[in-house]
Amino acid sequence: MQAKSGIVSRSVSSVSSSRSGNFFARLLAILSVAVTIVMVDSVNADAEAANPKYAGIVVDAKTGNVLYSENADRLQYPASLTKMMTLYMTFEALEQGRIRLDTPVPFSAYASAQAPTKLGVRAGGTITVEQGILGLVTLSANDAATALGEMLGGGSEDRFAQLMTAKAHALGMTRTTYRNANGLPNTAQMTTARDQARLGIALRQHFPQYYGYFSTRAFKFGSRTIRSHNRLVGSVRGVDGIKTGYTRAAGFNLVSSVQVDGKSIVGVVMGGASTPARDAQMRNLIATYLPKASNRGGSSALIAQAAPAPTMIETPAPVQPKKAQQQVAQQQAAKTIIAAKPPVSAAAADLNLPHKGPLPDARYQVAETEVAYAETAVPKSDNPLVAQPMPAPTKVKTMTFKQQAAVAAPKPTPASMPSEQGDTSVDNVTTASTTPSPTRAASTSDGPTGWVVQVGVSPSRQMAMDLLESARSKGGKALASAKPFAVAYAAGGDQLFRARFGGFDDQRDAVNACKALKKAGIKCWAAAQ
Repeated sequence: MQAKSGIVSRSVSSVSSSRSGNFFARLLAILSVAVTIVMVDSVNADAEAANPKYAGIVVDAKTGNVLYSENADRLQYPASLTKMMTLYMTFEALEQGRIRLDTPVPFSAYASAQAPTKLGVRAGGTITVEQGILGLVTLSANDAATALGEMLGGGSEDRFAQLMTAKAHALGMTRTTYRNANGLPNTAQMTTARDQARLGIALRQHFPQYYGYFSTRAFKFGSRTIRSHNRLVGSVRGVDGIKTGYTRAAGFNLVSSVQVDGKSIVGVVMGGASTPARDAQMRNLIATYLPKASNRGGSSALIAQAAPAPTMIETPAPVQPKKAQQQVAQQQAAKTIIAAKPPVSAAAADLNLPHKGPLPDARYQVAETEVAYAETAVPKSDNPLVAQPMPAPTKVKTMTFKQQAAVAAPKPTPASMPSEQGDTSVDNVTTASTTPSPTRAASTSDGPTGWVVQVGVSPSRQMAMDLLESARSKGGKALASAKPFAVAYAAGGDQLFRARFGGFDDQRDAVNACKALKKAGIKCWAAAQ
């Protein structure tokens, strides 16, 4: 019995030792893989920094301080980073109530024919605005971007590109020019890493109610599940978007927003040699510069915190041409357009929908030729995001959205009003003159004097009054005694109307009314009439 007991004891010991050895072997294997990944990322990041096309920047989104910069002001091709501005313009139209998340977006033959990647909607079909947004942030759908651009540009993508460029300059993106809505190759479409960082911050700050879309990892489109191209969302702690981009001439681009432990940065990598190299460089920048970011200071309005978006968003099947005609007719018959609501979460597990959507074509096709990059002078300040004054915005006329694609859109014109910068509620530059010029006196003769609050510009007096009526319903007590009026003025040979509220006793009352409107999602500013 003792001998047998000894044999059993040795056997148990042997098994235990074997299991221990296997555990440590597995542990060493895991550690080896982790070290290898870190080494590969490090090698990729080093190689990326030596890439002649490379440009990068990291900005502290709380203070605006530039933590890292390399070739940040060199002109680059934006590729699909262009869609960030297309989305900015879409969010702005939603906020102004010109469109809704369920507004049909018609696809022209031109939009439908755009190169992949795309949703694959046929000419004459429609999708909703929300499907277009999700298609841009996940699949980077070129056809959806063009369709949105045509809709917001009154049927013309060229005119929408003019509006995009004007908006970029109003935001201080002075080296950026847009020629299309999707970023497909165009040698005149240029930007810089610094400008893209500015746009990333603007998207977060100006549209917190819609910014959550950028962290969408997948959504349902008809019978298809479309997953995001952005590999850092969900794999790097704190990354909540924003956008990837690639063409042969541009290289691999990426803008990433990170918010962790009270710190917040926006990083840009442009001209990457490959997807892994680009992503590795961004991981390296985040690991290096996030600890150096401030967790205090800065304006509370500089970055608006957004609720996290669901990992899966379901949308209804895209509308086919016959249904599209009915939807367009219903849209034209509608008397009012209500403001958009924030995204609604859907059950991630329910992937079965009753209708099938169009299938996409092949992956992204890129340009066959490459174009040399132009160099620009380095700005005097090391921190133009904060230190340099904002340039005078390029002003454009606005128009009420109509579903008909043939409606003429206004061209960008010199400006009537400055674009909102941060939380500035008072415009002392363009409207605070105590001795108005003859032209100005004529433009304000039919309205009250003193302090006023301006909420927008419209191409007709009636549309301006409708805009004021909509704003009054959301302004509450702050506008109870305000007097709505429209002021006509000439811009580029056309007559436009400023939509304003008057009757404020002093600057404080006007500013408070403007703040109440902003809380309701309406942009405005107070000015001395």
